[in-house]
Amino acid sequence: MTTRSGTARTRTTRGTNGWAGCLAVVAGFVTGLAVWGVGAAPGLRGAFEGERDWSLLYLDGPVMIFGIPAVALGVWALVGGVLRARDGVAAVAVLLALAAVAWGCGEWLEMRTDRFTRGDSW
Repeated sequence: MTTRSGTARTRTTRGTNGWAGCLAVVAGFVTGLAVWGVGAAPGLRGAFEGERDWSLLYLDGPVMIFGIPAVALGVWALVGGVLRARDGVAAVAVLLALAAVAWGCGEWLEMRTDRFTRGDSW
């Protein structure tokens, strides 16, 4: 495109949307797997007489492993696409969202596996 003075004007585009969004999803998968693996271990290992909570495996595991990346991708799309923020702002928003969701899921799993970690069983 040329201007009235005849000089060429270049258009700058953001070329990091593709790989940065994929990186957000991969970070979400790693976060979900790490939080679930650490938090669900006491319930899957068992307690007194081998008592285990299998819902940690078939319910909480898939929700965290696939839900946390969905949150990361949603935050990336919202901040980067809808709000038209820069890539750095979107990356910080994804990291903050991953930290908040990881903390929440860790608290949830701590509550769910509390009976496997304390010494007294009621």
